[in-house]
Amino acid sequence: MSQLRITRQTLMDGTLRARQREYSEKHPDMRWRTDAEMAELFERTMSEHPAGEDLWVFGYGSLIWNPAFEYEEQSCALVRGWHRRFCLKLHMGRGTPETPGLMLALDKGGACRGVAFRINAAKIRQELALIWQREMYGGAYNARWVRLEAGQKRMRAITFVINPRHPRYIKELTTEEAAALITSGRGDLGTCREYFDNTVTHLRSLGVRDAALVRIAASLPSA
Repeated sequence: MSQLRITRQTLMDGTLRARQREYSEKHPDMRWRTDAEMAELFERTMSEHPAGEDLWVFGYGSLIWNPAFEYEEQSCALVRGWHRRFCLKLHMGRGTPETPGLMLALDKGGACRGVAFRINAAKIRQELALIWQREMYGGAYNARWVRLEAGQKRMRAITFVINPRHPRYIKELTTEEAAALITSGRGDLGTCREYFDNTVTHLRSLGVRDAALVRIAASLPSA
């Protein structure tokens, strides 16, 4: 299995998109979004954003430690009504059908601390398109406008929440089951354990303690 990385280059040159398409042709559980569908969803979402204004993006997982897009500033932020949760089973990227993994998403309820990134208005289409390709290709995530709190600031941001109708969405999962999938998951992007450890480490550097991730970490074998 050839190694792949999510970088600005692999997003811009179509390498990642080609790998996503290759997977969709082999695995019917994946709902492939065509270029036309992706563009339609993009335009629908952007129609709700005022022209000429900078745009905020909320990251809660790998966007925190591997954004791969250009932004003007970042800030620790809180979103209410959604919580960070390992709830998407992986058969590509950091998992395969033989070595399934688990990925984070925002699921309904609670609250989540993550990072808000501000994209310059002049660069929104270029930079958001990179995030779009990364998050929206397979139908597992839906783009959603949310309200963020960052200290005394309040801002409107776009983020990516779980699609509860997706066939690999897991509604209920014990800590032990989540730990087992994170341990087993490996694919052409690397391991789920690497993804988990990077997320926990960077959240800790922001002063964020996620109780659910702490419980999972306690159930993982020593690295």
